[in-house]
Amino acid sequence: MAERDDTVRPPASGQRAATPAVARVCVGRIAGAQGVRGEVRIACYTGDPYDIASYGPVSDEQGIRQFKIRPVRMAKTQLVARLEGVEDRNAAEALRGVTLYVPRSALPEPEEGEFYWEDLVGLQAATIDGEQLGAVLSVQDFGAGTMLEIGESPRSAILVPFTRDIVPLVDLDAGRLEIDPPAGLFAARDEDDLSEEEKPQ
Repeated sequence: MAERDDTVRPPASGQRAATPAVARVCVGRIAGAQGVRGEVRIACYTGDPYDIASYGPVSDEQGIRQFKIRPVRMAKTQLVARLEGVEDRNAAEALRGVTLYVPRSALPEPEEGEFYWEDLVGLQAATIDGEQLGAVLSVQDFGAGTMLEIGESPRSAILVPFTRDIVPLVDLDAGRLEIDPPAGLFAARDEDDLSEEEKPQ
């Protein structure tokens, strides 16, 4: 769930285009095995890491495999858990990198000012002055806050901090958001555009 100015979760699932209605939401990722008894470490994208087990069974990105999660304890920022049917370290390690999803219907409605990352992907973005910037291609969090990847394509995209000051308007019903860019936000993009213009024909 994304809340401007604060920690944001859960992340979008790498999709590059919005769907009319998001059927599933990514709530975590298996980071690896823990110990030799089949426990796994989960990077949870829920407000409380233990909540990942409260929405019912989770499934992988393809929706083929399902797992029932039994939380065991926290290990720093990750949840150590048992997955039903995973009994040893080899089986646990084989799941490294698997993203975990739950049906959207199992999740509570976001509070005012909060958004599920999947809902932001695909929104059309423009500045408050009306300059069209493209669409939200993905939502990222590299540890320093939530960033929106915005552009016509990944190659030309820019990263925009998802804060109330910079993104003052998010209108899910209209499928759009507005950006009030601080000085320098588009500097890299503008330099690239200038470099392209200066190339010999």
